Amino acid sequence: MENFGAFILGRNMFGPVRGPWQDDSWKGWWGPNPPYHAPTFVLTHYEREPLVMEGGTTFYFVTGGVEEALRLAKQAAGDKDVKIGGGVSTVRQYLQAGLIDSLHFALAPVALGQGEALLTGLDLPALGFSVTEHEATEHATHVVLEKQRI
Repeated sequence: MENFGAFILGRNMFGPVRGPWQDDSWKGWWGPNPPYHAPTFVLTHYEREPLVMEGGTTFYFVTGGVEEALRLAKQAAGDKDVKIGGGVSTVRQYLQAGLIDSLHFALAPVALGQGEALLTGLDLPALGFSVTEHEATEHATHVVLEKQRI
């Protein structure tokens, strides 16, 4: 988290609320001090005012799609990186648009149910990605894929 100047999340990563915002009572899964400590852009189809939290996190709700959210996040991050924190649909949209440079997977041996398939229909080598790091720990296997720069 040390070199991230902004984050992007899908609406599902922010919370379970679907459809139009009924009110501003839902403030995310994390309580009053979310772990981001930087501007965090939430993709949504429904407008909502920015939400200022403790620790330097402000959630901005973006209705203009993945490219607008990335533009705003890059602007907010300055010379730091932008992290796309998920969920699966959000990461897939950025991969399909060719807007991701690096992927870090933390694979843990836990059965969570069916879930969403992250890589179905995506050919990461054809998109220019290759494995640059991998490490198995007691709790997870970490795999980093980098996009080759041409």
